[in-house]
Amino acid sequence: MRNRIDMTNVGLWILQGLLAALFLFAGVMKLVMPIEAMAGPVALPGAFLRFIGVAETLGAFGLVLPWLFRIKPGLTPLAAGGLVIIMAGATTISGIWMAPSAAIFPLVVGILAAVVAAGRRPGVAPARRPNRFATRAGSMAA
Repeated sequence: MRNRIDMTNVGLWILQGLLAALFLFAGVMKLVMPIEAMAGPVALPGAFLRFIGVAETLGAFGLVLPWLFRIKPGLTPLAAGGLVIIMAGATTISGIWMAPSAAIFPLVVGILAAVVAAGRRPGVAPARRPNRFATRAGSMAA
């Protein structure tokens, strides 16, 4: 049972890292690119694109940092849930204004973010690091 929990934790960490890299890249690009360069088949306001860029960037940090530093780890599933909402919007816009096949990528990314949100939900404690000194103290007492 313990091995399965460890494998789930490793899988979630890999998924969190990949999603964080993806959203960090996408978010920063929306923040640094000129608005005119981001014009696509759907005309979205520049301020909205910047807002999405900020949300994606903060979401990328939220996927990793709270769980990594064990400071308010409940923020990780919230960040993942927020990214699910962003990807639901991206899936809808892609499916309506572009070819339906263009909606597959944001749909899959949204599903993966939902897996992180479910796997890191409140009540699931971060994996504890082994205490290096516990065995030493125990062997000295014996």
